Amino acid sequence: MGRAGLHSGSALGLTSADPRRVLTAPPPFPVACVDAACVESVERHPMNALPADGPTIDAAFLRRWLDAATTAVDREAAQLSELDSPIGDADHGTNMRRGFLAARSAIEQEPPDTPGGVLVAVGRQLISTVGGASGPLYGTLLRRAGKALGDEPAVSAAQLRDALRVGVDAVAQLGGAAPGDKTMLDALLPALDALTGALDAGGSTAEALDAAAAAADEGARATIPLRARKGRASYLGERSVGHQDPGATSSALLLAALADTAKEAAV
Repeated sequence: MGRAGLHSGSALGLTSADPRRVLTAPPPFPVACVDAACVESVERHPMNALPADGPTIDAAFLRRWLDAATTAVDREAAQLSELDSPIGDADHGTNMRRGFLAARSAIEQEPPDTPGGVLVAVGRQLISTVGGASGPLYGTLLRRAGKALGDEPAVSAAQLRDALRVGVDAVAQLGGAAPGDKTMLDALLPALDALTGALDAGGSTAEALDAAAAAADEGARATIPLRARKGRASYLGERSVGHQDPGATSSALLLAALADTAKEAAV
């Protein structure tokens, strides 16, 4: 079926006799779908994705991110603790796993109805359940970002970017860290720059968050040759060189979950 055929009257009158027509070439406008597969195909079609400067991120989106992030942290907990072993207390993965499982449980019991509310609630749980420095740092990041979003029922990728910038600035102030100090900032700051660049170039929410996740992963790997200048790892001096920072690694993991959530939502 050619694309020109999408504009014929029959394209709007789909019936159960031919439900596959929309699946082979989903149109960029509403159609009379008759089954769930049809609806999902239309919703996920790239031409139906909301623009990145529109309110594409709601509370349900961030609840799905939390679920994806918790699954990822649970899966990678042992690896995160292994990275923490030579330069920390070997408990970063265990602590993050405990915190995110608690946060997911709390959100499931009392789901906030705004994206800002989700981030504030998750941050509160992380502060109360994650040990070491990670709890206050991640908790501050998410709480400040959530408060920056306010009570809006849905926000754009640009608004989320600006809110995360507020949170990252608060983390930098709390920990007294700067780029190159071998901390989570070495993943978060490149991610924000990549997110900004992708949005400025007209990328979709999914494309922009994917760029942010890739930059965060690259930033985390780039901590390997750095000497730690903040946190427990800084006590090791030159011995901290040659190890990937676990906080930067977990930051990249959370951003990858955010990018995956956007891809699945086709925004």
